[in-house]
Amino acid sequence: MRTSARTQTKNSKASQTEPFLRRHKARSDAPKKQWVVLPPHPEVDELAKSLKVSPLLAQVLLNRGITDVSTGSVFLRPKLNDLIRPELMPGIEPAVSRIRQAVKNREKITIYGDYDVDGITGAAILWQLLMLLGADVSYYVPHRIDEGYGLNEEAVQSLAQAGTKLLITVDCGVTAVESAKLAGQLGLDLIITDHHAPGPQLPQAAAVVHPALDKSYPNQDSSGSMVAYKLAWAIANEFTASGRFASQNRTSGGKLEPKLREFMLNATSLAAMGTIADVVDLRGENRILTSYGLKSLSQCKLAGVQALIESAGLTGQGLDSFRIGFLLAPMLNAAGRMGHARLAVELLINDNPVRSAEIAQYLKEQNVQRRQCERKILEQAREKIARQGLDHPDRASFVLAGHSWHTGVIGIVASRIVDLYNRPTIMINAAVSENNIAQGSARSIDGFCLLSAIKACSQHLVTFGGHKMAAGLTIETEKIDQFAADFEAYAQKHLDKNDSVAKLNIDAMVPLSEIRREAVTELAMLSPYGRGNPSPLFATKGVRLASPPKACGAKGNHLQLVITDNTNTIRCIAFGMGNLEKKLLEHDFFDVAYQPQLNNYNGSCTAELILTDIRFGD
Repeated sequence: MRTSARTQTKNSKASQTEPFLRRHKARSDAPKKQWVVLPPHPEVDELAKSLKVSPLLAQVLLNRGITDVSTGSVFLRPKLNDLIRPELMPGIEPAVSRIRQAVKNREKITIYGDYDVDGITGAAILWQLLMLLGADVSYYVPHRIDEGYGLNEEAVQSLAQAGTKLLITVDCGVTAVESAKLAGQLGLDLIITDHHAPGPQLPQAAAVVHPALDKSYPNQDSSGSMVAYKLAWAIANEFTASGRFASQNRTSGGKLEPKLREFMLNATSLAAMGTIADVVDLRGENRILTSYGLKSLSQCKLAGVQALIESAGLTGQGLDSFRIGFLLAPMLNAAGRMGHARLAVELLINDNPVRSAEIAQYLKEQNVQRRQCERKILEQAREKIARQGLDHPDRASFVLAGHSWHTGVIGIVASRIVDLYNRPTIMINAAVSENNIAQGSARSIDGFCLLSAIKACSQHLVTFGGHKMAAGLTIETEKIDQFAADFEAYAQKHLDKNDSVAKLNIDAMVPLSEIRREAVTELAMLSPYGRGNPSPLFATKGVRLASPPKACGAKGNHLQLVITDNTNTIRCIAFGMGNLEKKLLEHDFFDVAYQPQLNNYNGSCTAELILTDIRFGD
């Protein structure tokens, strides 16, 4: 069997609160969540005193695994100088050597990037750097539906025939043993840069640049764009020290030549987008890169990046991890999901503002089509779940197939199904094809290894690959039912029933007196948020209404309310909880879980709460 690895008010404040609406929108039919309140850490006061922060912030740091002063200082005040030096990345030395040779000899180089944001941004970084060095370089991105994920043999043959001598993969290739062998037979040298799980055998290549090849490498959770960024950095160092830019004007102290330095600083914005979009752990080095990249994004001098920001309506706004993950990244991904991701790479490397604006507008339109397609498939999938009785509490998984489901969108819908039902989910496009092969995309929940489950049922599959939380597969259509049965049997045996209960992880139970403007301002030091570092969530017990709740929103499905616990009175917004208005009036006291934010309105700055959940005593 061939396998491939892959697999977050008032009307006048609408623009301010819309990101929270997208992030926190509740559903009246969503399963009730179990509150998991993390206990106070005994080290809170000591860490707070050492870092000169509040005990509330220290508690959140300890919840994120930040236990010492040194790590805490880096976490709260990340600096680009704290990035791991590129030469420490496994496999980078032979990769730089081979690339230097190719640039010097004017060999044709092709960057082979994956079609998601991580691969797109990583490919754009390497292509632009090599262009700066005067290399003969082009790029190639496989078609999501026609070619699928990874380094495929047809593409290798085509690129070899077109004269490519050095092929550099981005965000793929570490399990492409047969394709790598073919590349060698065709006279192609191969450099693999990837971050997905390696297989039992590494491909034959001039170099494999991968963090997992050395278990002592500090950032095992690097994204594909981070790996590409490190390679670009190492190449820039090499050419500054002894290459094209070596001259009497060379900068001292190991600093990059000015043009290369300016590019590498701009490239942090691209790498930050890829890192956020790939949902890797945003602690350690990933946090440093994304923090700097987000801060510099609005000033990034790459025309394509500015066109993307403008097209998304984010010009002049603060760009955080949520806006990247839910506004910018989907536009880049839309190219690969609805058409061809090559256009997204063209946008990011384009230096023509007019052409960049055209591409960005097209991607925006593609993303609108993607959302419409996603909503339609989600509705059909939920109807199928209800009709077939799959929403029974004893059900452990979903394997859903549809004959008109767009392959480029089913992965997103699988994520939506997981959010709604908290079950591992596989969505399959079973449209009739010449070879009778269907494509599927899978998403999981914490505590259930998706790749292990798929491997256990792999006798039914043509190809598969991925990791614990996400995977892809192909399957003959007549085998879908048996695969679904076996997958469910595996899930029944290995899924802990406690994991199938949706949970709300709360950082601390606090009185409202702790949620003041100064505290919320300090908590902002924790951003950017993402996996490993979610936006802090707090809860308060026994609050009551200080004034009646008021329905808001175009459909009246949100609530504005003011609550008090006798230590403080604070305004709240509850997105998607309009159906609770009457119930709130019927109860004297209730508990709330929330994320605090600052509200700058009419010249004043106050703390307010974005309610995530309301819990009643009955």
